[in-house]
Amino acid sequence: MSAQQDITGIEDIKILVDDFYSRIQQDELLAPIFNFRLSTHWGPHLEKMYTFWNAALFGVKGYSGNPFMKHATMELDQEHFDRWIRMFNETVDTYFEGSVAEDAKRRALVMANMFQLRLKEIKDNNTKPIF
Repeated sequence: MSAQQDITGIEDIKILVDDFYSRIQQDELLAPIFNFRLSTHWGPHLEKMYTFWNAALFGVKGYSGNPFMKHATMELDQEHFDRWIRMFNETVDTYFEGSVAEDAKRRALVMANMFQLRLKEIKDNNTKPIF
């Protein structure tokens, strides 16, 4: 078995994103949420995720959007975020090791924590999300 290498660019990001969302589509907790929201739009979503992670990890321009806005109206709780993070980390660890791989996991955790805090604030204060 060969040693794993770090995430080095868009081709590695595509491997990560494609496998991660393939796992999501099979997960009993997360699949219903993603399949309801994306149903026939998986292709465009994956393309957007490639550009998102390419921008996040390598500073490559091309991503535009507000990730939180897409999640602000969803009924998500700690269990959903815990599962998402666990599956993301497992996918990264399946293919990669190194500083960029660790950065991807750190960035995913920061994003999940921020989303949770903002969703809790909206729910606790019975307010509408600010985009």
